[in-house]
Amino acid sequence: MADVSLRGVKKQFGSLSVIKGVDLDVKDGEFCVFVGPSGCGKSTLLRMIAGLEDISSGELKIGGADMTKVGPSERGVAMVFQSYALYPHMTVKENIGFGLKMTGHSKALIEERTAKAAKMLQLNALLERKPGQLSGGQRQRVAIGRAIVREPEVFLFDEPLSNLDAALRVQMRTELSGLHQDLKATMIYVTHDQVEAMTMADKIVVLSAGQIEQVGSPLELYHRPRNLFVAGFIGSPKMNFLTVNVTPAEAGSVSVALPGGATLTLPTHGASVKAGRMTLGIRPEHISAKGQGDAVLSAPVHLAEYLGSETLFFLTLSDGTELAVKADGLASARPGEVMTVGLPAAACHLFDETGLAVINGDLTR
Repeated sequence: MADVSLRGVKKQFGSLSVIKGVDLDVKDGEFCVFVGPSGCGKSTLLRMIAGLEDISSGELKIGGADMTKVGPSERGVAMVFQSYALYPHMTVKENIGFGLKMTGHSKALIEERTAKAAKMLQLNALLERKPGQLSGGQRQRVAIGRAIVREPEVFLFDEPLSNLDAALRVQMRTELSGLHQDLKATMIYVTHDQVEAMTMADKIVVLSAGQIEQVGSPLELYHRPRNLFVAGFIGSPKMNFLTVNVTPAEAGSVSVALPGGATLTLPTHGASVKAGRMTLGIRPEHISAKGQGDAVLSAPVHLAEYLGSETLFFLTLSDGTELAVKADGLASARPGEVMTVGLPAAACHLFDETGLAVINGDLTR
């Protein structure tokens, strides 16, 4: 397998700049996920690595070799698409081995690799079926098998689970993670689903408008978001954002005035924090529905979602801000009731007027 390196990579369609200068290293054997909203450029970047889109400027290396101008078939990569792209008139066995057949490999080698991939993906009983006789999850496994038999340097996945139902998506996430552990392969995976990114990745690359916002492990991005965009994108439900006024307190801390008049003292952890209007962030699961914390807020509930294992409450604060609170599944409060919640200082983040994080919560310190 091989590492992937991008330096100053850009993509333009005429005057439209889609990828605006990407620098990234994906280590050998790493499972790297590109995540971001629709239109952020993640699929375009993946297609540039695959060679399906030309690189306008910059450099791409795979396994240390410059692949910037090399054709797709010579890059040592295999791509699995959102659409399964299977040949309907061919059997599963024929679909898996077709790429090797077209590149002139021997029949014995094709049989050997097809059998190995089918066993790995639990397709042995389906080898003589045609795609029309398969479920969505089975078709996606066939598409993955077609990539495996090529024994590529790098596997590329472009939203491969988006056509599956919720239960199958969970199952296939588990299977893909297991496949990565078995193959010890370099994998780059594109998704708009941050839950997929959090559960599968060694490294997450958060993209917005053709630029990288942050790169890191799932927990690093969750606990140490660099800016408001990453903080709001990673996590479900997303992080709450409150407009607050910040004033210096004693050395090493600041005082935060919350909507409704409550105040909260936050440690600065050595950061330089200017007084003024800022944004305080806190995740719904870190708010105490029992009112226990370093600051207490009371507000009416306008919506409650009872999910069994947990309950989501949505409160309307005095300034009109919506506050999401994730509570135990047995918690109860009806719309219209006033609920008192607690905010722990250790779980709070502070972002300046430009959206950059100046204080991250210290839950992992």
